[in-house]
Amino acid sequence: MSRKIGYGTTENSPVTFLASPLDNVERKTETVGYITDHLEAKIVDPTTGMVVPVGTSGEIMIRGYCVMLEYWDDKAKTDECITKDRWYKTGDIGRMDAYGYCRIDGRIKDMIIRGGENVYPAEIEQFLHTHPKVKEAQVVGVKDERMGEEICACIKLVDGADCTAEEIKAYCKGQISHFKIPRYILFVTSYPLTITGKIQKNKLREQVEKQLKE
Repeated sequence: MSRKIGYGTTENSPVTFLASPLDNVERKTETVGYITDHLEAKIVDPTTGMVVPVGTSGEIMIRGYCVMLEYWDDKAKTDECITKDRWYKTGDIGRMDAYGYCRIDGRIKDMIIRGGENVYPAEIEQFLHTHPKVKEAQVVGVKDERMGEEICACIKLVDGADCTAEEIKAYCKGQISHFKIPRYILFVTSYPLTITGKIQKNKLREQVEKQLKE
């Protein structure tokens, strides 16, 4: 029996997008599917709140019967996450194609603003994972006086592999936009993790900035 692929949050009770593996095989892409019945979804620019064109990344917002009423005894947080029109701000970045299929690109809090350009780490990470010597890649933004933020890729290499920062940058050139090519490449053996094994990007960012200053 094939398993369904889905997307949702606790605040959305919890599934809002749903797809079967066959959907992604036919579409030759990785999506979380289409919005489920009796719900609404839109992708908006996280800075302006305006709906973005089809295929453009933005914040995923959900409205419908599944959206929670409020955070218990926390009006400020409720007002921050749910608009007056009952749209729930997921905090996730995604894009939707012309057929309503949604792809997840990452979290807003992880977004890097480099010289006025919005850069989503997940997109760069997914590309770096195609390099035969890269076992895992995590991308974070580090403070920069001129650009506001610069991109740093923290890479775990495949066991026994030998690689240089120049080799990674050369691999990126012509394959991803020039402003998305990491300025800094650090090779690591581990990442800071939560108790449940989730990578703590905020701590990784702190470690990287400290290391780059040394």
